[in-house]
Amino acid sequence: MENTRFTDGRVPHPGIRDMFETPRRWQAYLDVEAALALVEAELGIIPVEAAKAIAEAADVDRLDQDRVRREMDRTSHPMMPLVVELSRAVGEEHGGWVHWGATTQNITQTGDLIVLRRAFDVIVSQVGRLLRVAADLADEHAETFMAGRTHGQHALPITFGFKAAAWADELIRHADRLEQLQPRLFVAMTGGAAGTFASLGELGPDVQQAVANRLHLGSMAIPGRSIVDHLAEYVLVLGLLATTGAKIGLEIYTLMATEVGELEEPVPAGTVGSSTMPHKRNPQLAQDVMNISAEIRALVPLALEGAIVGHEGDHAPALLERATRQSSILTGDLLERVHLILDNLGVHADRMRSNVDTSGGLITSEAVMLRLGGFIGRQAAHDVVYDVAQAVVVRGGTFAAHLARNPRVREHLSHGELDTLLEPSGLTGLSAQLARQGASRARERAASLAEGARHTT
Repeated sequence: MENTRFTDGRVPHPGIRDMFETPRRWQAYLDVEAALALVEAELGIIPVEAAKAIAEAADVDRLDQDRVRREMDRTSHPMMPLVVELSRAVGEEHGGWVHWGATTQNITQTGDLIVLRRAFDVIVSQVGRLLRVAADLADEHAETFMAGRTHGQHALPITFGFKAAAWADELIRHADRLEQLQPRLFVAMTGGAAGTFASLGELGPDVQQAVANRLHLGSMAIPGRSIVDHLAEYVLVLGLLATTGAKIGLEIYTLMATEVGELEEPVPAGTVGSSTMPHKRNPQLAQDVMNISAEIRALVPLALEGAIVGHEGDHAPALLERATRQSSILTGDLLERVHLILDNLGVHADRMRSNVDTSGGLITSEAVMLRLGGFIGRQAAHDVVYDVAQAVVVRGGTFAAHLARNPRVREHLSHGELDTLLEPSGLTGLSAQLARQGASRARERAASLAEGARHTT
């Protein structure tokens, strides 16, 4: 297997980090300025010649980027130096029409959403890839027998396919959330300084809708600068997605423990786990996933703070802008690692089977209790089987041997019946069926994500 190890915890999905580089963000701002000018010309607000000149000059490579940076440092303003530089590039005759009727947040928020949409599309595609690989695991291991665990202890037998289908089930809902979020998230805002279209008057809503159309965005119903809950929602959804990532990472980490040995993340030849213990095969990727997930989740309360905006606007959305950018980059990092793990996961079915027996047959206690309960009542049967189970733990021996010596069990259950009840492989319920159903749903959802991506490109 070939792969690139992520030793620094910060190797992104190819391209996501690059999308947020300053020149690309500036170009998105310039795209908004160009769209605004062209729309305003169409509606007779500014001269057509001016709009054409602005659109032609709205290319970051035509601007003196070093001068923009210097002026941003000097003025401590995130947009005005770019507006001034664009006006200079347009020329004296038409430069005065740049940024007509707009305010900084109109341009930066709308432009950042253009950039964010590109990252969003990558994240959606990554979720689709994960759904497909989780579906493959669920199908392939629909009948791979293992111990189910609750509170870290044996519960009832399950199959590994059932576990993988549970991961896929969460990912399906995250895909749903992302899809449902799109029309709320990707909206243009050109309402001006206080969000009331004061500088554009009755034509204001038409300007915003036309700008949105040009940029393939929706249009804010109320373009208030204090309205940023949709940006916070995006970070919250990524926080939920990261939570599922951490859950998968923790499961791999735990089941990869030497004493358990049921799963193993990919460990390519030559990977070094320790500078002093040559034998180590560490769950490095799983730990990366858990750590990155913690960073994403830590951005959720920051995003909520950034959504608390004073009056008709203040600097709080800048915190949200950073949270959306950083959470996007980190989510790309996380999903790339989870995919790498699941696509190359070592599943040790023999170890899973042998670990089922480590409790001495106690994993079958529910089946024995319910069968006995048919004769003496459920609660009475629970008390009998409880006493037997505690005797196994305290005095040793097998569950079967202790049951066979219990008079109330012997009175109602034959040796043959006990042998059947004590075979754990028959106690997985609908694990295999649910695994295959989950795999089918995951593939359908992945296909619908791919189809949606084709329609939006």
